[in-house]
Amino acid sequence: MPSTALYLSPDLRRIEAAAAEQRLMRRAGRAGADLAAAIRNDGKAPVLILAGPGNNGGDAFELARLLRERFLAVRVVFASDAARLPADAADAFRRFSVAGGTTCAAIPEGERWSLIVDGLFGIGLRREISGVFAGLIAQANALAERDRCPLLALDCPSGLDADTGARQGTSIRASHTITFIAAKPGLFTADGPDHCGTVTVATLDLDARAFGGSPGRIVTPEDFADRLGPRQRNTHKGSYGNAGVLGGAAGMAGAALLAARAALRLGSGRVYLGLIDENAPSLDPLQPELMIRRPSQLLRAELSALACGPGMGDDGEAIALIGEACRLEISLVLDADALNRIAENGELRRAVQARRAPTLLTPHPAEAARLLERHTREVQNGRIAAACALAAEFGAHVALKGCGTVIAEPGGAWSINTSGNPGLATAGSGDVLTGMIAALLAQGWPARQALPAAVHLHGLAADRLAARGIGPMGLTAGELIDSARDCLNQWTR
Repeated sequence: MPSTALYLSPDLRRIEAAAAEQRLMRRAGRAGADLAAAIRNDGKAPVLILAGPGNNGGDAFELARLLRERFLAVRVVFASDAARLPADAADAFRRFSVAGGTTCAAIPEGERWSLIVDGLFGIGLRREISGVFAGLIAQANALAERDRCPLLALDCPSGLDADTGARQGTSIRASHTITFIAAKPGLFTADGPDHCGTVTVATLDLDARAFGGSPGRIVTPEDFADRLGPRQRNTHKGSYGNAGVLGGAAGMAGAALLAARAALRLGSGRVYLGLIDENAPSLDPLQPELMIRRPSQLLRAELSALACGPGMGDDGEAIALIGEACRLEISLVLDADALNRIAENGELRRAVQARRAPTLLTPHPAEAARLLERHTREVQNGRIAAACALAAEFGAHVALKGCGTVIAEPGGAWSINTSGNPGLATAGSGDVLTGMIAALLAQGWPARQALPAAVHLHGLAADRLAARGIGPMGLTAGELIDSARDCLNQWTR
């Protein structure tokens, strides 16, 4: 990918308008045709192209004309009125027709396909698809599965919101997406990854940055490369900070133990674990290096960073402990039960908002919805907006977990993480992430780098395990810890 920047639809419309004289549709058609020719199945089966009523349809007509020039058989389905096409799309239709191309109103029966191309709708769709277009999408998905052929979406799979990743009813399920000018956030979060397949960015010979920057980007290790140098030989455990983990009420000690073990194995010099359960063990036999304390003792320890919330419970002691944690002038990660208590307690909410030291929130969508007093579906339909709203309200760095975790900073910048797989959908996975974040903070990483680094590393650990046949089904949270440690050490080497 030539750039990790992510652009929203209004920004892209502005860029398109500024570059209107550069015949972008012809460039898009050529880029699409090059990829289509490269990925289609071998054989003499024709290419099925679905052209829509707007500029995405114009891209499809350009692609169809260029494939015909390469002596490939194409069948173009166009179920709209050519007289109502926008100017550039009408010109593309005319050029296609003059070159001998014809269209049909429905998908021909009795043929098998070497490739299906979706050029129905682009990035501007904001409504649920219905009627004839919904039928075409359903047919395209079924035919691609039947013929085991690639399904290429132009710019964005039809039915997917390019800004949010939310499906607008029925949606193309592409094996490949070629997106134009710059990458769009909806391709990488929410429903996007399940519907886009392999994403290729065709810049159309434009540098989007020349028309104005974007607050969004894709997380890559380059974002925190300056933190990845090898350790100096002349150091000791005090050089790498003291991480604290606070949680583990009765019956939920495992969550806090997972977080603490992750903090230790991700490089924190010391890890203190404060377990709320009065009957909790004083030693972790699987990780005896952990220093287990009563919560009050933990909060008096010389901590560099604190993670608060895993398995914390919902009683009065938990509320009091969160309040005390908020008063500490150290980096504070708030997760799980801590977030739920803050959502329902105005005094705790104000305590978080009043903090001056770095605060990091790691909600899943339901926790984010409680904090924002919205429905979970509303959060999922606008993941970037929800993460940014939380960051602004609490002055915090936020990781809204889920498919394509969205990371937002208090100043408005945001990013999307693309590592990870469904193996992370398992109990304790979030607790491991919390401990990883605390470990990097304890070692002196700034919050703006520690949060995306831990999120990316967490997903990469799962990806590497899956590549070895460990998951995604049956992957356990505890297995992530050593994999993440291996990845981090490889980075530093």
